[in-house]
Amino acid sequence: MVRKTIKRVVENARGGAGTVEFYDILAPEEFNGHGRLYAKTVIKPHSSIGFHVHEADTEPYYILEGHGVFVDNDKSRTEVGPGDVCVSEVGQGHAIENNTDEDLVMMALVYNA
Repeated sequence: MVRKTIKRVVENARGGAGTVEFYDILAPEEFNGHGRLYAKTVIKPHSSIGFHVHEADTEPYYILEGHGVFVDNDKSRTEVGPGDVCVSEVGQGHAIENNTDEDLVMMALVYNA
């Protein structure tokens, strides 16, 4: 099977600011109960994904292009760029902010514990 990604545009993702584009590689039903998100994610300039907690799953981000700030579980802030991996494990929270004038592009995967 070959198909195109499914584009979703979300305003104020998880209570964040601005616009985030999700290019879903797998639809939730394609995880067969093992996860819920696998997507190329584009955080538009001066936008963010707000702080949220992963109660029963894990989410790594892999930064492909651009720069931003990753907010970790302890609310520490770390500048991130291409090649960085940001991981939030079960029970941990996180956010990510694009405080630049360029897109921040990353891969996001949410899988079960």
